[in-house]
Amino acid sequence: MKYKLLSILSFLLPLFTFAQEAEEKGLDEIVNDKFMPFASWWEGFVLTTIPVGEYNIPIVLILLVLGATFFTIYFKFPNILKFPLAINVVRGKYEEVEKYGLEKVEMHMTEDGDIPDTIRDESEEGEVSHFQALATAVSGTVGLGNIAGVAVAIAIGGPGATFWMIVCGLIGMSTKFVECTLGVKYRDVGEDGTVYGGPMYYLSRGLKSRGFTVLGKVLAAIFAILCVGASFGGGNAFQSNQAAVQLTTMFNLEGGSIGVVIGIILAVLVGIVIIGGIKKIASVTEKIVPFMAVIYVIASLIIIFANIKYIGDAFGMIFSGAFTPEAGLGGILGVIIVGFQRAAFSNEAGAGSAAIAHSAVKTKYPASEGIVALLEPFIDTVVICTMTALVIIFFNMDAGAFDYGNAVGSTVLLNDSGTYIGGVDLTSMAYDSVIPGFRYVLTIAIVLFAFSTMISWSYYGLQSWKYLFGRGKTADIVYKVLFLLFVVIGAAATLDAVIKFSDAMILALVFPNMIGLLILFPKVKEELNKYVNAIKKAYS
Repeated sequence: MKYKLLSILSFLLPLFTFAQEAEEKGLDEIVNDKFMPFASWWEGFVLTTIPVGEYNIPIVLILLVLGATFFTIYFKFPNILKFPLAINVVRGKYEEVEKYGLEKVEMHMTEDGDIPDTIRDESEEGEVSHFQALATAVSGTVGLGNIAGVAVAIAIGGPGATFWMIVCGLIGMSTKFVECTLGVKYRDVGEDGTVYGGPMYYLSRGLKSRGFTVLGKVLAAIFAILCVGASFGGGNAFQSNQAAVQLTTMFNLEGGSIGVVIGIILAVLVGIVIIGGIKKIASVTEKIVPFMAVIYVIASLIIIFANIKYIGDAFGMIFSGAFTPEAGLGGILGVIIVGFQRAAFSNEAGAGSAAIAHSAVKTKYPASEGIVALLEPFIDTVVICTMTALVIIFFNMDAGAFDYGNAVGSTVLLNDSGTYIGGVDLTSMAYDSVIPGFRYVLTIAIVLFAFSTMISWSYYGLQSWKYLFGRGKTADIVYKVLFLLFVVIGAAATLDAVIKFSDAMILALVFPNMIGLLILFPKVKEELNKYVNAIKKAYS
């Protein structure tokens, strides 16, 4: 009896301690205190640097930039020359060839150029259309990285960071093309028609075909583990964090546990959608993404046109700041690092995550989806991030809200008021300064951005989880419970803690993925030639 009592007390003591700590600090602060040390350690590990002159450059960014530059040159600037083709593929212009294959199209095409319904669909292996795959992948990239991430970049690196974000987006289009082509080429299709794809499969299967069986298995396992972590971090915790921040600010919510409460509500809503799998996710994202993107773009254009007389000055600051940065940052290379790091977090080109969504597309030609995928970084970084940057720059030109380069962590001192602001709050102030009350609309957009990104990343993480632990229902449930737990953790933690963890998790994916891409890129060349030649023969 005595020992039973002692064991019960030993079990209850931590609970009493936790309850007392919760009463003193609040649940949000407790969660953050537990989360921050690990986030800081992980960021330092992934962003290991090498000295280049007086600067320390993260190895992962060197790999990312050199790889993207190589693909851009090798594939003869697909980010520019294949852009019109990408638009046509999304429009469905070449749908007949993709569905039925060139030989069947030529064999059965009528004199009027129609395709009979009796031809067997060669693209039966797949679950979603080009547009749905693009919408799902874009919803995973066009998110709070475009709203909060741009604010962080400008606060730290000044307007010049925008220039390097754009450059990273442009060359990242080539990387996205390569990884998404490989995603479709090496995907696995279950007996029930469910598609399993992404870097895990092209690393293991693709490298095996090149004679690197062991290396492929190791890299695939590493990627899968990191992708699960990235789904918990950048694809989840960062999104719920910024949604919670915006809701708390907007409705003036107070309380030491308000972040946890918002996180639980978000977790319930996300859970309802992710139970349905990729088809359910795609059906939701194809509706949410265009809607929220249109709202955000229209608002941005209103502000840009309202400040059209300053557009030259704004771009002048972006270009001059890219090469003669604010003294507070410490040099040109520092601005480049900030710009590329934020762009990499925003569009994820090189991380391989989007290839998981694109692998589920219905098509006979892998390169068709790779071409569609190159639109992602353009939409995400070149268009939306640039619009956000211009709005923030206009805001600062007009109100003198902060001094570039005086950032502390991911926040910046606001008007020498002693208040540090960053992320989504800074962007919200910029939009609201021109469109009074727009913060309410922006709040809805931010929640939708966060929601769509979380459900897309839940699919990425689940695919990786299944690669590691099998495709059974138990593994499925365990992952989804853990994912929803991180929705709550992200909402409760601070932006600094979450952004450290999120950045590092997504950038860590670059290591195994880029190694695989640099070995497998000749296969992409073969697939591109097949697809382009099929189009020429069928439509010439």
